[in-house]
Formats: sequence, C-alpha cells, structure tokens
Amino acid sequence: MAVMGRTGTKRLSIKKEGFELELERQDNGKIVDSVMEHHDEAMLRHDVSSHRASLALARSQEMLAAPLVSASREVEEAAGVFVTSPMVGTYYSTPSPDDPAFVKVGDRVEKHTVVCIIEAMKVMNEVKAGVSGVVAEILVENGNPVEFGTKLLRIT
Repeated sequence: MAVMGRTGTKRLSIKKEGFELELERQDNGKIVDSVMEHHDEAMLRHDVSSHRASLALARSQEMLAAPLVSASREVEEAAGVFVTSPMVGTYYSTPSPDDPAFVKVGDRVEKHTVVCIIEAMKVMNEVKAGVSGVVAEILVENGNPVEFGTKLLRIT
C-alpha cells in the first residue's frame, strides 16, 4: 500500500494460477481490495471439487498473508524500465550489418551503455540505456520503423 501511495499507482492486478488479486486506490487514499478465485466448471462437477476448493482457499490465504509491499515490489521489478525512442526513425540493434548487436537479452547495462541506434534523416543517433540493470526484453525488430516514445527495450 505504501508503494502504491508513493508511486501514485491507482490500480494493481496480480493473476497467478487461477488466483487474482486486485487493489484499487480511491481518491481519498484508501485501498479497496477484491479477491476472486476462478475454477474450471468441469472441476466443480467432480466429487473432489470441494477438496480442490479447500486447497485453493488455503493457497489464496497464504498468498494474501505475504506482505503487499513485497508483491508490489515484485510487480514493479517485473515491469522494469522501458527505453523509448527519442524520435521517429528506423531502429537498428547493431552499429553496422556485420557487427554484433549492441545488447541482447540478459546483458547487464549501465546508464551510459549504447543499446541501439535510431536513424533519422540519414543521421545515426545513439540511444543509451538511461538506467543500470539487465536487459529483460527487446521489443523492436532490427530495421523496423519507430515513432517517438515507442518502447524499444525493457530493463529490470
């Protein structure tokens, strides 16, 4: 809850293995939560459905017992920071066609690490990570056009 207030997050939704937790912060700063357990209809028709429901309820209670701040931190870390395109142009993951990529998934980067090039009007513009972390995802294919603000990479 503290993280939601500090970051201005209005809504948080976590879904995992049929369990769903939704938190929504109202304008007055209070937190409203709703927990829903989803079951497959075929499961409910079986004689063992009550046993499975009990197990699911126990699992739900265990998950709710974990600190919310920890869950919020995990969601923030999973989301990471997106490196976005500073301009309209063409995305290039390598300095030239024969060279290896600037970065690949799993590479550690620092704030000043060049992660790609955006070509605009025949000018090659280096894009730096802007944060330290690990490249979790590359979201654009080499040679594709990008717009201002296009998410290029996710760094965790």
